[in-house]
Amino acid sequence: MNPEPERRKRATPRWTREQASKIERTSETVAPIIYPPTEDAAPDINGWDTWFLRTRDGSIASIDGWRVIFSLTAPADLLPGKRHDVAEIRYFYSRDGKNWHDGGPIFEDEALGSRQWAGSALLDEDGQIYVYYTASGRADEEELTYEQRLAVGSGGMIEADDSGLTIEGPFEHEILLEPDGERYEREEQYRGMIYTFRDPWFYEDPATDETCLLFEANSPVLEGEGVCEDEVQEAFNGSVGIARSPTGDPTDWHFEDPLLEGVCVNQELERPHVVVHDSQYYLFISSHDHTFAPGIDGPDGLYGFVADSLMGEYRPLNESGLVLTNPENAPYQAYSWVAFPHREELLVSGFFNYYDLGGLALDDVAGLPPEEQHAKFGGMLAPTVRLALDGDRTRITGTLSHGCIPLESEALPELPEERLAHREETHRGYDTC
Repeated sequence: MNPEPERRKRATPRWTREQASKIERTSETVAPIIYPPTEDAAPDINGWDTWFLRTRDGSIASIDGWRVIFSLTAPADLLPGKRHDVAEIRYFYSRDGKNWHDGGPIFEDEALGSRQWAGSALLDEDGQIYVYYTASGRADEEELTYEQRLAVGSGGMIEADDSGLTIEGPFEHEILLEPDGERYEREEQYRGMIYTFRDPWFYEDPATDETCLLFEANSPVLEGEGVCEDEVQEAFNGSVGIARSPTGDPTDWHFEDPLLEGVCVNQELERPHVVVHDSQYYLFISSHDHTFAPGIDGPDGLYGFVADSLMGEYRPLNESGLVLTNPENAPYQAYSWVAFPHREELLVSGFFNYYDLGGLALDDVAGLPPEEQHAKFGGMLAPTVRLALDGDRTRITGTLSHGCIPLESEALPELPEERLAHREETHRGYDTC
């Protein structure tokens, strides 16, 4: 571990309204239409937010040839709109990165919160497993609350052979961080539609060896402070938070100032994560159309920013920040994307969300008969998107099959020259995983 670096005073970069006003769907940012796969690997459960078991350098871990993903899940017979109220984390494992086996819930009854929301997972050098998650609410609460705290379950044991892989506890659970009210808004301070302090993402900076934890938060904005054009915009105060471990201990964290703020622009900068490519730091978040401030038209999408260092001055990719979105005629077909490097390109995994809505908005789905709500929800991994990256520009170049999560050692199909030069609007097929 390198000595603790000297901290310089730093103004938190802002995603500005001028930048976000440039958001538009283009051939370089719109993914193809998603069609349901012929088979559902786990028909009894619905899954959504997903993350990988990774090593300290950010690589997808391989245990005796197996890779592991974690997903938020709920019973498939529950209405999709209620899934966050009972969410539990399950793990899945695969040898080929496309056929996934359900390992069951990762935790027994000892997990914190009344339910668990998204996070990340680390397989450390000593074999210790750290499963970071959002503890939402409190165990045994009579009515659901939306209190959010950053938590971890550490311990567990992985056993793997040619027949499969198992992860068994016990895990030791602890709350790592709660908002301080100064850098990061407490629940009683917020004035927006949805309070956020969640999605812990473990990250180790390759340039400095600093051990960090990214998370989604809100920046405190005092009424009458005048940071936005009007008070309505002040309620849209999303931020990407960061904490640092001075010792490298994956359970010892201290707040730093946010990496990025979306004050006056967007209320939810979900599931933040960083990928380093060509010595540049790419910060990605997901966000919804309804969480943009009035006057800004942004679709559900993956948004990205680039800087020269982890604590650098982030600037939006493609001038606006939009990297990947759904087609206009299927605006909610996928969500909660995670970008990860694969050789010279990036791959982006998400989940198959609502489809075949026929022009309905998400608010309209709850009014449909239950059987239609179930029929229009994917509840599984979406096709993996291939992304070319060049400085502060990105471009979709293709789509792999549903749930394709390859290791960097595994080659992907070579892209045709015409696809490298320009992604054809008519492309609807999947490249081989």
